[in-house]
Amino acid sequence: MEFDEVLRRRRMVRTYDRDRPVPPEIVDKLIRHALRAPSAGFSQGWGFLVLSEPADRELYWSVTAPRGDTAAEQAAAGSWLDRMRSAPLIIVALSNKSVYLERYAQADKGWTDRDESRWPVPYWDIDTGFAALLIHLTAVNEELGSLFFGVPADRVSPFRDAFGIPDEFVPVGALTIGYPAPDKRSPSLRRGHRPVDEVVHHGRWTAAGGPSARET
Repeated sequence: MEFDEVLRRRRMVRTYDRDRPVPPEIVDKLIRHALRAPSAGFSQGWGFLVLSEPADRELYWSVTAPRGDTAAEQAAAGSWLDRMRSAPLIIVALSNKSVYLERYAQADKGWTDRDESRWPVPYWDIDTGFAALLIHLTAVNEELGSLFFGVPADRVSPFRDAFGIPDEFVPVGALTIGYPAPDKRSPSLRRGHRPVDEVVHHGRWTAAGGPSARET
């Protein structure tokens, strides 16, 4: 479909058709498109764990499912998890900081001290997020549903152990992917989009309540 149409249709889908697996050629396309993401210094410090077998997906949910502290939280988590478990494909996107530190220690960059303070933000995570977004948009283009979500902080260690994740890789997030089924939209969407004038600043960023650059 046209790119504008992909963006118009893009949303987070939490419920999938359990009886329609994602064809292998589309799984391959999702990953190939992820590898087209930009990365600082062309470092490409990412990795992707693809879970398409039922046993692997079940293991993922068993080690990462959030633990609610109250009965209400457990019920809410259960409803969310029941819908998410219907996804026939999970792709976990992981970043590797050490690849970036090594890349920028090379002769054409010259940061041989490998000092993390040189980095204003963790580009290893940002670039992996770019790659995850390309997977998400490719899924929309293939008329699939997709959701990007995080691995709970207290479940990262069990996730690593279950799937043999090397220490240098950090899970930035996971995507469930599949053919969409009738879905329950997130109540957060009631917030609506923030007005453009609140988030876009032309020329300069002025103090709250002050005149905007356009007004002056």
